[in-house]
Amino acid sequence: MTKPQKLLWLALVGLAIFLFWWQLPPKLEQIEIQGSTMGTYYVVKLVVPDADAVDGEAIKQQIDARLIDLNRSMSTYDPESELSAFNQSDSTEAVVVSNQLGFVLDEAIRLGELSKGALDVTVGPLVNLWGFGPEGRPEKVPTDEDIKQARVRVGLEKIELSGTGLRKFNDGVYVDLSAIAKGYGVDEVADLVLHLGFANAMIDIGGELRVAGYNQQCQPWRVAIEKPVSTERAVQQVVDVSDIGMATSGDYRNYFEQDGQRFSHTIDPATAKPISHKLVSVTVLHPSSMTADGLATALMVMGDEKGLAWAEAIELPVYMIVKTATGFEAKYSAAMAAYLVD
Repeated sequence: MTKPQKLLWLALVGLAIFLFWWQLPPKLEQIEIQGSTMGTYYVVKLVVPDADAVDGEAIKQQIDARLIDLNRSMSTYDPESELSAFNQSDSTEAVVVSNQLGFVLDEAIRLGELSKGALDVTVGPLVNLWGFGPEGRPEKVPTDEDIKQARVRVGLEKIELSGTGLRKFNDGVYVDLSAIAKGYGVDEVADLVLHLGFANAMIDIGGELRVAGYNQQCQPWRVAIEKPVSTERAVQQVVDVSDIGMATSGDYRNYFEQDGQRFSHTIDPATAKPISHKLVSVTVLHPSSMTADGLATALMVMGDEKGLAWAEAIELPVYMIVKTATGFEAKYSAAMAAYLVD
């Protein structure tokens, strides 16, 4: 090797070493903020260059304040919330609602119409009748007459949202936003931390998620879809996600049994009874966790066959778990395939 060739070789080696080190991801740290809200937990993970430079307690105070405000607006478990005041009122005159309550209601109504009533936030009287609301479980399964009386108070046509004015056309209407409010909370916390300058984050409220950017290894966030068993925490499927919301609806934890029959907390507005098909879990991806939350409930009501066909038609990433005689079967839409980890 001549001297010029040797010098060129050394230069190329040096350039290769420089490029290798330049391409290495920066060393990042993760801080975790935890709390409780909406009857469940929340966890916020922030990926940062220097954890010591972040005042986690100050961020937690802002998160808690935002979630407390949200609950005061749309919780049915708080008898003094804005939504509870509407539900308790006998008036059929329009009332002015806050921007956030109006925003969530507007999306709930839109998804209700899109799903042809599978998502119906006026299903509250039936949710309460079957014992899955603030009043707790009744001592016996409702009679057909009980269901008939509650059913006349259910239906999206029984409410109207116009601007910031909300009215009911039946004094017994009861709006329940539990199928969408948790996802909205996730979006609000995500927007808060992004506004504070944290580009890489995961927000989890009771299993509803939104992720931004990348994890501590500078990779997409890796999230597990839970196996639908109530006896343990087990993984069914892992997905890689970034800059997206994720929500799961299932009937394997919130139910009751009576006389050997299992009653799911998911009420089908069409039958006014708990769902009885074999779909036990639905996971949806959407830029908005609120929208994913509402769509997951709608699909849970539809069942696997109708629901998967609908998801395919609107190109929605959906992962379903169906109970079979031999265990569980997974089904997913074409749009979900790109997110699945082998």
